[in-house]
Amino acid sequence: MLSALTPIATLPSSDMGRAEKFYEDTLGLSRELGAEDPGGVYYKCGSGRLFVYQSQYAGTNKATAVTFMTDNDKQFDSAVDSLRKKGVHFLTFEYEGMNWEGEVATATTEDGQSMRAVWFADPDGNILNVGVTH
Repeated sequence: MLSALTPIATLPSSDMGRAEKFYEDTLGLSRELGAEDPGGVYYKCGSGRLFVYQSQYAGTNKATAVTFMTDNDKQFDSAVDSLRKKGVHFLTFEYEGMNWEGEVATATTEDGQSMRAVWFADPDGNILNVGVTH
């Protein structure tokens, strides 16, 4: 039933001005033209979309909320370097089967692919992730 529908990652924010500055200036996302919504802002991200909206529940999720995924190591490295240069601080944590090279996690997935990833939080504490698998 839902397999034919397109999901949209949805993130709450307690301060839309601060969120827009982070998503546009720090992450480099552009507002999706023609998709205005009085409750929030849509951003086009590759073939997906991200919706950021005002909510009193912002930052209450303690798990990864959005993943930006690639299968290109150069694109991953470029994204990580760009985030670092913009002052983004990466998160580390203990997770079975995951190894850390500085702030970058590495692992082998169940299907034998290699994976590298970083995690970071937006100004409301929503946890975001950039990853590469191949």
